[in-house]
Amino acid sequence: MTRLAPTLEAFFTTRLSGQLGASTHTIAAYRDTWRLLLRYAADTTGTPAHALDLAQLDATLIGGFLTHLEVERGNSIATRNARLAAVHSLFAYAAVEHPEHAGTINRVMAIPAKRRQRRTDITYLTEPEVTALLRAPDPNTPAGRRDHALIQVAVTTGLRVGELTGLRWPDVHLGTGAHVLAHGKGRKDRVTPLDQQTVAVLRDLPIPTSSQGHVFVNRTGTRMSRDAVAARLTLHAKTAATTCPNLASKTITPHVLRHTAAMRLLAAGIDSTVIALWLGHESIETTQIYLHADLATKEDALARTTPTGVVNSRYHPPDDALLAFLQNL
Repeated sequence: MTRLAPTLEAFFTTRLSGQLGASTHTIAAYRDTWRLLLRYAADTTGTPAHALDLAQLDATLIGGFLTHLEVERGNSIATRNARLAAVHSLFAYAAVEHPEHAGTINRVMAIPAKRRQRRTDITYLTEPEVTALLRAPDPNTPAGRRDHALIQVAVTTGLRVGELTGLRWPDVHLGTGAHVLAHGKGRKDRVTPLDQQTVAVLRDLPIPTSSQGHVFVNRTGTRMSRDAVAARLTLHAKTAATTCPNLASKTITPHVLRHTAAMRLLAAGIDSTVIALWLGHESIETTQIYLHADLATKEDALARTTPTGVVNSRYHPPDDALLAFLQNL
């Protein structure tokens, strides 16, 4: 009998935090997965979570849990696969610590991620829509100037919402070679250049006395939350829709601004590999969605192709015996 509790505790404290140095977001995601799984296992087996044995979490139970996520909780395939990745990570650790459960562990590790259709219908803003959204915040209020700067930075840099809200003044360089230092997913930093307009907008924001604070702060001077950013965008999108009706049919989220930045780069003729570096994509395949979404790029590619018309002619076999032999193989 191998109790799951000590293994799970060691996994979070020793493996994730101590050895891998996982980010707080990763730890939180894994924590939530295992809270859901333990509740499901307790309900399924009738064994309290603290008394569960590692052998009870076999492939059948894990498979049932994944089905439960999709069918009963309504989770997407992407979420289902993310939960499975958290389970696999624990079992990979358990394989070393408890080789006596190798059979159970191997069967769980063999559960594959579920294939899903990659979306190509992304939402992004056109230039008139970007202009209308930038004009929506009230420039006569501190909150309005902050929101205008946040939108400006988002549509020119393509930062993720967490990178935007986590941006600090020491990460912002407004002199020669202006840029921001983004602290991205997986503790990976990247430098993203700023254009002159974005530099001018950021210069108008008040810098805290310590010069160490966050760039985008709420009324109390602390970091804006993701929900606060989403709420402000919804508010300004509603205002902008009065002058740009197209916005009324779009749900404007922080990620839509990130998509917009990518599509603006693509429209400017920037190569997809550069866009991948700009956005901090782990794989260039992630960037391909923008190529699929850009109809203008496809039309340009079609215009560059050779016409399909061919001259009709009768086939004549080669006269050379050797070539004829190879042709008939």
